[in-house]
Order: sequence, then structure tokens, then C-alpha cells
Amino acid sequence: MTDPRQRLIVALDVSTAVAARKIVAAVGDSAHAYKVGMQLYTAEGPSIVRELVGSGRRVFLDLKYHDIPNTVGTAVREAAHLGVTMLTVHASGGGKMLRAAVEAARASSNGKPEPLVLAVTVLTSLDETELGKIGLRGGVLEQVLRLTALALSNGCKGIVASALEAAALREEFGQDFTIVTPGVRPAGSGPHDQARVVTPAEAIAAGASHIVVGRPITEASDPAAEARAILGQVS
Repeated sequence: MTDPRQRLIVALDVSTAVAARKIVAAVGDSAHAYKVGMQLYTAEGPSIVRELVGSGRRVFLDLKYHDIPNTVGTAVREAAHLGVTMLTVHASGGGKMLRAAVEAARASSNGKPEPLVLAVTVLTSLDETELGKIGLRGGVLEQVLRLTALALSNGCKGIVASALEAAALREEFGQDFTIVTPGVRPAGSGPHDQARVVTPAEAIAAGASHIVVGRPITEASDPAAEARAILGQVS
């Protein structure tokens, strides 16, 4: 990716289309891709996705589908019809569910580029203590590696994981898949509700394909300047 703007995804973690539009306008040409997650999608529905896609922006639909294969497949089909570039499913939903998602994305593309199905491995809010509380033993990295293997073997072309695991993922599985990393904070930013965070430069150096940045940009006094500063760290 010669243009660092292809690496940056700005998280629209707001509750109204008005607030989302304000962020997009303030960021301007400093970013091309935006994450629409559960907060904004629940508040505004698919119309905000259509609006962003219609304006030429790339949309990362981060709803983390996790259900029986048929239900996830039909949801992915509808997301593909919206024109999203990327979407998320939980890798822990299992191989059949992952295959259903991938097949639905492919079948719904109608000649257009199919959305990239990203399998979420371990949430960046979880550490080894929290994993143990939900009955998962062996640590974060072991779980991320296990779920990535499952996702890639069932057709997913990308995963979501912390950049803290990115280097090990590249070593184990190579370069031919996408790694999207949330939990990215510029130096000096607080971790908020993330447990495993890195800087933009650290994330890219570790092997991340894309970084997701929210509040450090969206709550900045000058979102475009903050986005440009982050781009300077990943170019």
C-alpha cells in the first residue's frame, strides 16, 4: 500500500448520523475508510452505511456476526448488498459459520469486489486473566493462533487481532492475508477500555495491514490534523 491512507480506518463510534457526518467532514481527505460498529448501526441502521458508500468512502462494517451458519450467511449477504468493503464475524463461531459467511460474501458480490470477511480472534479488551474467567486456557497468543488457523482454513482472507500478536501471526501464516488491528493509540493517548494497545507505528511494524483508530482522532480538536499525524507514523 503506497498510500498510507489505505491503512487507516477511522472508527465512527458515535450515536447519530449527524455526529458521524461531522467527523467525516472534519477528517476530510486524511482518511478514506470508516468503521461503522454496533453503536452507530443500532442507532441509524443501514442508511448511514449506504450514505458513506455512496459518498465514495470505504466502510468497515464491524458488527461481529456470531450465530448459526444460515443466520450469519444471510446477514453477510445483506451487508454485501450495502456495498461494504470489510465486515466482521467471530472466529469462535466455528468452521461451518465461517464458511457460510465467506460463501455468502462471494455469492452476493454481483460482479463487484466481494466484501472481505474478517474473523475476529480475541477482543483487545481481553487479557489472559479474562480469558481464564470464560474458560479459555493457554493464553491470548495461543487462542489467536488457533482461531486464525480456523479462519484461514475456512476461506477467510483476513482476521482482526491486536498488533501484539501480529508478528507471530505473520511468522506462522505468512503475508497472504489481511490483519486489521484495533486497540491502536498514538503515543501519549490513554488506553480507555482496551487492555492490549500499541502505537500506529508499532502496529504496522508488527505486520498489521490496517489500523483502526477512534477517539484519538474523533475527539481531537482538529481531527484532520490528528489523522495526518497518524499517517506520518505509518508511512
